[in-house]
Amino acid sequence: MNIKSLLLGSAAALIAVSGARAADAVVVAEPEPAEYVKICDVYGAGYFYIPGTETCLRVGGYIRYDIGVGDVGTFNGSKTADHEDGSVNDTWHKNTRFTLKTWTGQETELGTLKTYTETRFNFGNDNAIEVDNTAHNKDVSLNFAWIQLGGLRVGKDESAFDTFIGYAGNVIQDTLVPYGDFDTNVVQYYFDAGNGFSAVVSLEEGQGVVGTIDSYVPHVVGGLKWTQGWGAITGVVAYDSNYEEVAGKVRLDVNVNDALSLWVMGGYGTDDNLNDPTYFTPAGGRGFYKQWGGNWAVWGGGTYKFNEKTSFNAQVSYDDWKNLGIAANIAYDVVPGFTVTAEVDYLNAGKFDDADFSNFTGADKKSSIGGILRFQRSF
Repeated sequence: MNIKSLLLGSAAALIAVSGARAADAVVVAEPEPAEYVKICDVYGAGYFYIPGTETCLRVGGYIRYDIGVGDVGTFNGSKTADHEDGSVNDTWHKNTRFTLKTWTGQETELGTLKTYTETRFNFGNDNAIEVDNTAHNKDVSLNFAWIQLGGLRVGKDESAFDTFIGYAGNVIQDTLVPYGDFDTNVVQYYFDAGNGFSAVVSLEEGQGVVGTIDSYVPHVVGGLKWTQGWGAITGVVAYDSNYEEVAGKVRLDVNVNDALSLWVMGGYGTDDNLNDPTYFTPAGGRGFYKQWGGNWAVWGGGTYKFNEKTSFNAQVSYDDWKNLGIAANIAYDVVPGFTVTAEVDYLNAGKFDDADFSNFTGADKKSSIGGILRFQRSF
């Protein structure tokens, strides 16, 4: 072995030792434990804790596709101009909706702090006579956005005149004879005695040209409810500050058995100052709360469950102006979360304006019939 070979061997050995030591010196940081989402079952299914907080969040909503035909109610009556000769044709009323909902809940020293939001996105054509009634993206609507601490609720809601007493059955078109307007900002207080009795007081802004308050004086709604295993009795009274008129509704719900539930609701309202022709043509005599024709109206209906998947829903409504509405549907749960509903609707308008070619709900004839096929995936 010569000196040159010895030097080369020594250098190689030094490099190997140095590399081994360098490798030993590299320290790989251990991954930090992941903070998985924790289930929150305090407020029901679907809630989870927002990481790093004590707030529980739930996200949900639905995707809906409606196919309407005929000329009755708010979902039907679509007309459009013929592309070749400009004549007016009847056409389908179609609408696709994506609704996003959020709920939050948190316990505080002042009670449960809750929020709820609901935003709707729509695409489809309109139920109107238009030269170009094409399918299009429609306005995005904020239907709910309220905060509630204990019994106090503030924000965007639907009127307690409707929400507290309940909507008019499980039919799609439940307003063939309207039972009140909906969208409004509110300052509400709910009281639950815990023994079946509950109450609400709501100060409301209203909406639209007719409904929005015209001074510092709000609309006022008050309600009482008694709920038991057999059903419930509910009453609401509303003061329309714009016209200084009063309207009220009473309702009886009865759970006949596990399959059948029935309900009936009556409404009465004063209308001495509800005849402004600027805002009510041809349907004069209606304010924010007393939407039905004349002084009184009645609604009734029920639900019959054939089995866990299939139910039959019906509603009949009639008012002082002799407007008669009938709606009935079959709802079928194809799989959990996906429901198909087929509905038939009929309206006989007691007060029909031949000059404006418009009845109580906007259809262009006295008697109208239509139908809706709805597909809805809720999540």
